[in-house]
Amino acid sequence: MHTPEEIQIGAKVLILSPAYVAGRIGVVCGREVLSDNLPSDRWLIQVDSENIVVSLTRNDFQVLPQWEKDL
Repeated sequence: MHTPEEIQIGAKVLILSPAYVAGRIGVVCGREVLSDNLPSDRWLIQVDSENIVVSLTRNDFQVLPQWEKDL
């Protein structure tokens, strides 16, 4: 499992859910920030094939292997 620090801005991801974007590739834009300026547990992902950004939990996407940090 990945910790939030292992996810890099600009990383390519495979979106697992929700259904309307599942199976598409996206790019990590950053952590979602709450109104009190604290980071949430959600990530903003720009969908490559659409002109949309979705807010996803870590379980909703998978970082593609070439973007994972070497362990």
